[in-house]
Amino acid sequence: MALFQADCLQGWPPLVASVAPDWQPCAADFLASAHGQRLSQFLNQRLAQKVTIYPPQPLRALALTPLGTVKVVILGQDPYHGPGQAEGLAFSVAPGIQPPPSLRNIFKELQQEGMPARAQGGSLVGWAEQGVLLLNTCLTVEDGLPASHAKRGWESLTDAVVMQVAQTAPVCAYLLWGAHAQSKAPLIQQVAAAHGRSILVLQSNHPSPLSALRPPNPFIGNRHFQRANDFLARSGATAIDWSRTA
Repeated sequence: MALFQADCLQGWPPLVASVAPDWQPCAADFLASAHGQRLSQFLNQRLAQKVTIYPPQPLRALALTPLGTVKVVILGQDPYHGPGQAEGLAFSVAPGIQPPPSLRNIFKELQQEGMPARAQGGSLVGWAEQGVLLLNTCLTVEDGLPASHAKRGWESLTDAVVMQVAQTAPVCAYLLWGAHAQSKAPLIQQVAAAHGRSILVLQSNHPSPLSALRPPNPFIGNRHFQRANDFLARSGATAIDWSRTA
């Protein structure tokens, strides 16, 4: 399935309207910017060349997790590049889709942390609905080509998104997995400090099998889920039920 092809060819307004109301100004500002216009041109060119682009709803994270509800940000790299996998939420796949290796490692870490068992499947919608913003640094990808849309403009939007969270969320834990995600740590820390926000920034390797166990900062064993919940509890916020799928 190609990326929201009709919307792309008609312009950005339908995409802006698809996100939660408190995210719409941020999305609209980006999509009207020079970065947004260049990204639109690039996507249209690739679609005209009959390239398959994932996911169908690239801003789904901003639809399911309104800005006013965010208390955890999980930041990855770019969407899954296999057929039917990416669904607009970082690391999540739709019901009925076999969890990819990175997601299996996420579930493995949850088990190692002693979290309650999850139901079968790889959907993380239940996390998004609790205030976990499941965001990639780049929001589209071409079939079979990881990082194919990196540095095409999406990073400016995801910078703006994490800045909005850092400015407005009174309490938030940021789980930054991999070098692309970790590149946003200074921005998060600077903006949150300027606005007096209480934050926890946790960094480790990406959960991909290529890096999940690699020293010095492996994903497996990072205890990010428990550390985030401990931070939320200390801050007077409700912890995340990581076993919830929907």
